[in-house]
Amino acid sequence: MPPHRAGGQAQFVAAPVPARDDHPLGALLAWVIERLGHPLTVEDLARQARMNSRHLGRHFRAATGTTPLQWLLTQRIRRAQELLETIDDSVDAVAAAVGMGTATTLRRHFNRTVGVPPDTYRRTFRSRSRPRPGPDDRPQPSRQ
Repeated sequence: MPPHRAGGQAQFVAAPVPARDDHPLGALLAWVIERLGHPLTVEDLARQARMNSRHLGRHFRAATGTTPLQWLLTQRIRRAQELLETIDDSVDAVAAAVGMGTATTLRRHFNRTVGVPPDTYRRTFRSRSRPRPGPDDRPQPSRQ
């Protein structure tokens, strides 16, 4: 998926985290989103959901259409996209913040999922979202 739609609009994909009250795994999904920067395993998720990992896997696939690890990876990539769009931290710092560990791991998964490396994604998004100062934006000398 390219980072922008035609016309220079940024892609907007809301993270599919159901409200806690209307989804059996809603509390677990919210818990995971709050902890994306930490190492998480399926066993960690199962423990939090008070299920064994096989039972969680079945419920997770039925509720989300994917495995717990694939969902976790997708959420980490989405968070990385948000950070790349909004902060100037290095790719290493973004990788650590989203729980990917290293920039190499983030680059591999990001490129596979988004279709471009994180640096390219950042440049593309930033070049369209940050207008460059034009001649009318220069400070005018004061007339006194």
